[in-house]
Amino acid sequence: MPKRASPTTSTTSVRASGHAKPGSPARTPSRTPSRSSRSLATYHAKRDFTASPEPTGDFAKRASGKQRFFCVQKHLASHLHYDFRLEHRGVLLSWAVPKGPSLNPRDKRLAMMVEDHPFDYGEFEGVIPSGYGAGIVMLWDRGTWQAESEAEDLDVALERGELKFRLDGFKLKGSWVLVRTKRDDARSWLLIKHRDEWAGDVDIVAFAPLSVKSGGDFAHILAADDPDVWHSDRPARGGLAGSMFSSIIAEAAKLKLARAEGRPGRARPLTRRR
Repeated sequence: MPKRASPTTSTTSVRASGHAKPGSPARTPSRTPSRSSRSLATYHAKRDFTASPEPTGDFAKRASGKQRFFCVQKHLASHLHYDFRLEHRGVLLSWAVPKGPSLNPRDKRLAMMVEDHPFDYGEFEGVIPSGYGAGIVMLWDRGTWQAESEAEDLDVALERGELKFRLDGFKLKGSWVLVRTKRDDARSWLLIKHRDEWAGDVDIVAFAPLSVKSGGDFAHILAADDPDVWHSDRPARGGLAGSMFSSIIAEAAKLKLARAEGRPGRARPLTRRR
């Protein structure tokens, strides 16, 4: 299960000073045989875990407090997108956000609901083989979340299509809402930032592009992986994603060469949000 550890010196938090450390455990979780197997049926059906390094989710986390885990994973596959995940009932409810989260309340970011993911997936960062969302996954943000109203029934809110919540992450904070856009399509939602002290015009995905786990970019993540795994499952070239992959592969090769020559490439430190 995800560890709520502080980032290394290269993963400087972008939170303002004077606030609680994001991702701090609100409880001591226990691990029990999964009660979420039906929720994860689609996730399991799409993967061969002898070929994919992704977590199986054999065990679920039992929530025992108001604060729950959340994460955002930056995923470069056939196209770049951000996977927004909220812990609920032992799994991670998941939405694919093509443009990534925005701190500007005027922006209504499309968020397509996808299959639930196992709780352990919240710490995953690495390379996924072809056939399982092939590409590179970066842990872009993580922390805790809770409903805006303590009396809110989360299942009712999700069924209604409007979930208001607060985030306390390294990059995303404050009040947010997920709103379903069409009654006949439960997958289509909007992710919107509410107006508060954490809202603003800064483009957070451009301002803080690096991993909160490793402090690196896609090239650093790829360079840390077994090259045979990557080359045997290289995605098709073409379009913007293909161009990005080409430059990332070239940069990863340079990092590996530097490491082989005793000159390990260093991840760039995260900038601090002020």
